[in-house]
Amino acid sequence: MTPRAVRRRAAPGSPGFLKRSQPRWTERSVKVLLVAAALVSVLTTVGIVVALIPPVVEFFGKVDFGEFITGTDWSPLFEPPHFGVLPLVTATLVVTVIALFVAVPLGLGAAVYLSEYAGHRVRGIFKPVLEVLAGIPTVVYGFFALKAITPALQRFWPGDDPPEVFNALSAGFVMGIMIIPTIASLAEDSMAAVPRSLRDGAYALGSSRMQVSTRVVFPAALSGIVAAVVLGVSRAIGETMIVAIAAGGRPNLTFNPLEGMQTMTAFIAAAGIGDLPTGSTGYQTIFAVGLLLFAITLVMNLISIRLVRRYREVYE
Repeated sequence: MTPRAVRRRAAPGSPGFLKRSQPRWTERSVKVLLVAAALVSVLTTVGIVVALIPPVVEFFGKVDFGEFITGTDWSPLFEPPHFGVLPLVTATLVVTVIALFVAVPLGLGAAVYLSEYAGHRVRGIFKPVLEVLAGIPTVVYGFFALKAITPALQRFWPGDDPPEVFNALSAGFVMGIMIIPTIASLAEDSMAAVPRSLRDGAYALGSSRMQVSTRVVFPAALSGIVAAVVLGVSRAIGETMIVAIAAGGRPNLTFNPLEGMQTMTAFIAAAGIGDLPTGSTGYQTIFAVGLLLFAITLVMNLISIRLVRRYREVYE
């Protein structure tokens, strides 16, 4: 008798009896929840754009777009008003660059140490301590920059022109400390995902630990490291409280980090809590600056996606 005949004659409940597969409602429910979570992110982004566009269109019906992009005087709340956004953009870039000079070397250095040098016990202690920095409120960072970093810079500054009370240098320095956990954690995860076989092969060829870290692991994890750095940049550009407290609120078109300046996010926070009449041109500047900030962040994320796809390493 063939096995097929046995399966045909098997009674219900016997080992050879095959039942019709039942629908797995749990898996379907999880799939629906995951799709809903993805749609929430997409719909939130679309909602932000939809909320920003109408007042921005009305704003540029009153203000020339060329003046807004290329103007060097930003005083929309005074008479006569000026709507050149370059001072805000310049301040945002200056503070972000200073933060990157602090966060990228320290963050990647911490990632290399935790991934390649630290033992399991040390990694279990230092990584949570490092990530605690990410949970500190940014307003605390802001007051730390204003009350601790700025006085220290003024006291020990080697030249005759010390930083002002509100300056971009202290704000950028503390902002760099704030984004160190973001870069370090994501970069360390990318390095840890590199196959052990690559390390073992390099060690078998007589490479030192430093050579393995910089010439094998780092290039192999480059896509994740780029994503970590871009995410840190995006967070630095969108930071509000540190720059509002430590960098000052005076629009200033300068690249001198020792002077006070106002970033895009600081202006949005200052104008948003003021008493501007709804629908006025001054009120609509909040949405115009917000849309510009959104566009800058979007372009950076698109560049990040392209770089990640270009340098991604696939291991089997």
